[in-house]
Amino acid sequence: MSLKEWFGKGPKGDWVDIGAPKKKGKYQPCGRKSASKSKRGYPKCVPRAKAKSMTKGQIKSAVQRKRARAQGVGGKPTNVKTIVSKKKTTRKTRRKTRRS
Repeated sequence: MSLKEWFGKGPKGDWVDIGAPKKKGKYQPCGRKSASKSKRGYPKCVPRAKAKSMTKGQIKSAVQRKRARAQGVGGKPTNVKTIVSKKKTTRKTRRKTRRS
């Protein structure tokens, strides 16, 4: 992916902070000016197209998981998955739990 795609408009660009919604389903741009002066929590950024496709529950979950982790450990950004898939169970494990 090129920097034009990353910072430009389109499906892979135009990043927004899903943790700081505006009215009518809009989002603020990604990032914040100053951590000490800002009232906003740590930003959870995704492309605008991804933000529009997420449900309120998915957004809430992603923001909670991002803010629960220590930020900037070792000088590196802290990443969390945007959408967590449920753990799949096999038939054997389901049978064992039913018998118990």
